[in-house]
Amino acid sequence: MGRPTVFAASLIFLLSLLCSSTADDPYRFFTWNVTYGDIWPLGVKQQGILINGQFPGPQIEAVTNDNLIINVYNSLPEPFLISWNGLLQRRNSWQDGVYGTNCPIPPGRNFTYILQVKDQIGSYFYFPSLAFHKAAGGFGGIRILSRPLIPVPFDPPAGDFTFLVGDWYKANHTDLKTTLDNGHMIPFPDSLLINGRGSNGNTFTVEQGKTYRFRISNVGLMNCVNVRFQGHTMLLVEVEGSHTLQNTYSSLDVCLGQSYSVLVTANQPPSDYYIVSSTRFTNPVLTTTAILHYSNSAGKPVDPPPGGPTIQIDWSLNQARSIRWNLTASGPRPNPQGSYHYGLINTTRTIRLANSAAFINGKQRYGVNSVSFNPPDTPLKIADYYKIGGVFSLGSIPDNPSFGGMYLQTSVMAANFRDYVEIVFENYEDVVQSWHIDGYAFWVVGMDGGQWSSASRKGYNLRDAVSRCTVQVYPKSWSAVYMPLDNVGMWNIRSENWARQYLGQQFYLRVYSPANSWRDEYPIPKNALLCGRASGRKTRPL
Repeated sequence: MGRPTVFAASLIFLLSLLCSSTADDPYRFFTWNVTYGDIWPLGVKQQGILINGQFPGPQIEAVTNDNLIINVYNSLPEPFLISWNGLLQRRNSWQDGVYGTNCPIPPGRNFTYILQVKDQIGSYFYFPSLAFHKAAGGFGGIRILSRPLIPVPFDPPAGDFTFLVGDWYKANHTDLKTTLDNGHMIPFPDSLLINGRGSNGNTFTVEQGKTYRFRISNVGLMNCVNVRFQGHTMLLVEVEGSHTLQNTYSSLDVCLGQSYSVLVTANQPPSDYYIVSSTRFTNPVLTTTAILHYSNSAGKPVDPPPGGPTIQIDWSLNQARSIRWNLTASGPRPNPQGSYHYGLINTTRTIRLANSAAFINGKQRYGVNSVSFNPPDTPLKIADYYKIGGVFSLGSIPDNPSFGGMYLQTSVMAANFRDYVEIVFENYEDVVQSWHIDGYAFWVVGMDGGQWSSASRKGYNLRDAVSRCTVQVYPKSWSAVYMPLDNVGMWNIRSENWARQYLGQQFYLRVYSPANSWRDEYPIPKNALLCGRASGRKTRPL
């Protein structure tokens, strides 16, 4: 009698989880087993993080409003979490998969993420968020397709390719983490990978005369990259869920954490051609290649691979400014994207965020507004839910740079639901920054060199700025965004430079509604893992 009882209990549990999702939209089920395995992306044996034996991990393909039920088994000997770069997690920061919101999945245990890609389309990726696991793999692509009958502003491509590019180390991720823990910055990366492989390790086969979609994401750790197709141009059509004006580019800069969709037409003589990716703003420049293979190819690609921009900041800045919102195209809903007039809404608050570097107690740290994030013993969202004191305090990071000495703090900024904020990212350093905000998309209304001031608003694009979730900030420059605080929860704002993030260049934004209503935020999941000072407490009855 034991086995049917266990099965029945498991079934009841699963049904209870599903009932907390939107019942009218389709479900997609995934079961993932996370393990260590040997990988040789650069010809050197490394300990990689595999998902169902794959590096990179399995592709997630969904349609707007789908519910994703992802059961993750942690077969690693240490805690593990997965986060979902660009998924908005509407009313549901419980599923965000970063340590500020979720207890880690213990070794030998599982956790079922219940996500809904509510009102989203576009190209994103997932990644492991704890320790320095991202340097070992565990990442993969996410595609969210438009619903049938929702217009898409380009013809269906003949094929749809995921293109995950990023810098890579030959060193084991544990060695890199030890270097950081000892208070030192990690060295320059060894190479670049495309879809987990080194030079010419990937072949994308196309048919002459047809057009293909490439979803390019920078899943790396340290550097922006430039991508170009030998003898071909790229038509930009989508950026992190926004349909864009369809500009043509011969090469495209993709900074850390960013995702772009381009259309490439196989309109050249039948042959093989290089797809090249190289680092930007670095010395030396790392370069890797893949192959664009015509199905009727008459030969190998012609050497050398095409060169691209290297340290030119103005070139990249002008390209970034040229990326605009397609006002007439539909997004996830049939109404045009431009029907939301973001530039006509008065902002209620300005938040200025300046990155900085310093040594604290003899160890390298990075921070925001002179605060270097110190991870708490209990996830912030869980501590907030159970009203556990002493874990964090609101207002522990200022709204403006102080330019004072850096200090350690579990930094949480308070914000009100339905405010409309202006956030200015200010970079006083000599390296490119890349910033991501979980749970949100924002309009990049301006970016320029020099110091931001209120007069900088005169140059803002208040009509067709692109809406996205990750923005670059050039050296000695600033980038400004407008963002409606329409998503209650505890949300991570972080550097996408993974070493800087690990050493404190991040904080959390607590967007609060006093209503305590399911209309504004879902309750704690019934299967939520509890740890730290919340250990032994109850979530909700099944």
